[in-house]
Amino acid sequence: MSINGGRGMGSTRRTLLTGVGAAAAGGLVGASSPAAPDSAAPAADPVALGPAADIPVGGGKVYGTAMVVVTQPFAGDFRAFTSICTHWGCQVAAVENDQIICRCHGSRFSATDGSVLTGPATLPLGSTAVAVKDGQLILG
Repeated sequence: MSINGGRGMGSTRRTLLTGVGAAAAGGLVGASSPAAPDSAAPAADPVALGPAADIPVGGGKVYGTAMVVVTQPFAGDFRAFTSICTHWGCQVAAVENDQIICRCHGSRFSATDGSVLTGPATLPLGSTAVAVKDGQLILG
């Protein structure tokens, strides 16, 4: 027995196969497209990173497990960004001279706003909320 009672099976089957093919192609495109820097979902619960005193003025620290880099461009002004370089997805390595540095391909980002200072990266690092509570850095 046919799925449409024998009437116009070709067009129904063709429509079904076309729809399935389009859905599969859409899934592949979505899976391979890089995420925009600000599309990272914020942490569900606040995460304590450590003492705020660990972040020097004009410098910063990469928290690999939390996948963030925290900077302090001015005394008492803490900023947090994703630590994943927007070029190829390497984790940034350091903060030096007010710059977040990715050693994979040489990209450099502003420690103040995450903007690209030197490519090959073309997109800024995404920012995330960070606060100081009782001397501890709290992400989220």
